[in-house]
Amino acid sequence: MSAVANPATVAECLRVGAGFSQGDRNWIAEQFVTLDARLASFHADATELEVSVKDREARGQKVTLECWIAGRQKIVTTSTEEDLHAALNDVRDDLRRRLNDAKTRQEPRHNKHLRDLPQPQSELDADEDQENLPAADPTRVEAETV
Repeated sequence: MSAVANPATVAECLRVGAGFSQGDRNWIAEQFVTLDARLASFHADATELEVSVKDREARGQKVTLECWIAGRQKIVTTSTEEDLHAALNDVRDDLRRRLNDAKTRQEPRHNKHLRDLPQPQSELDADEDQENLPAADPTRVEAETV
């Protein structure tokens, strides 16, 4: 896997939605810091996270964490835990699991050597190989055409 020049982090990609204030953002980012290792393989400018809560601190509160990564399907995780801290941990852990699952679906299963194979040669390399072939034997060419 190649290193990403500007890796995504929760602090950089997190937005707070309905039910949270900007004052809550730093506290939530601290709760989600364990996602940084999983997000690091994606570009920061192509990754967005948004956390929101419906009916905050009420009996039926619902915390939602949405993740958008360019070139992938949106991932949505939800929790109906009554404790806000527990609900945030629940959506964080579920997102981490789903990101891991998405990552393993894209890699060849049980075939590490397939992941490590070099990329095929480009057409330019193929043209150079044609030039490096030995010249055809002229007597053989005449014999075949006669």
